[in-house]
Amino acid sequence: MTQLPLQAVLFDMDGTLVDTERLWWEAVRQAAGRPLTEADRPEVLGRPVEHTAHWLAADTGRPAAELAEALHRDFADRVRAGIVPRPGALALLDGLAREGVPTALVTASPRTVADTVLDALGASRFAVTVTADDTEHTKPAPDPYLAACRALGVDPAACVAVEDTETGVTSAEAAGCTVLAVPSLAPIGTAPGRTVVAGLEGVTTQRLRSLLPAGKPVGDGV
Repeated sequence: MTQLPLQAVLFDMDGTLVDTERLWWEAVRQAAGRPLTEADRPEVLGRPVEHTAHWLAADTGRPAAELAEALHRDFADRVRAGIVPRPGALALLDGLAREGVPTALVTASPRTVADTVLDALGASRFAVTVTADDTEHTKPAPDPYLAACRALGVDPAACVAVEDTETGVTSAEAAGCTVLAVPSLAPIGTAPGRTVVAGLEGVTTQRLRSLLPAGKPVGDGV
């Protein structure tokens, strides 16, 4: 059997391509009215706004809808004021474009935040964008990655997903993708079908191709 061809690369956004996990953490801390701890991470990182808002509602006694609105507004303001691409992110995207490998943005953030980030990164870098508004279930469910693969017409088994949180890794792996994990604020353990690196600097198209398993040739669609 030969190695599967690389049909597409699917990128998480927050903390993976841009340094927004820190901004989200600060927005949640502001809403919580207290410092956040290691125990809070599973409810904050990689989660959609609504999940974190319901968690905060139980913690603070404030209505979840009010908290969700505050989180949306505060995070978007922080993103507009302080968005920074992660080292190596733009170089990797440019390298994939030169070699004709399609890319998708797959994020648990709402469309309004994704569009703000895309304005900074360049929306034309991505053939497909899937946000929390586009599927019934978002990460850690596989739905966002499966939706991106359907839109691109590719097989998840021939795709590499680039993620920075356990929640995102769980989503991508459940969809059947090989994962390159680039932890931002919390560590990610190694596992079969998963490679963990410290950052995107030096990651090339060829490196991503090498991560795919051997298998029978795949078709052009799912």
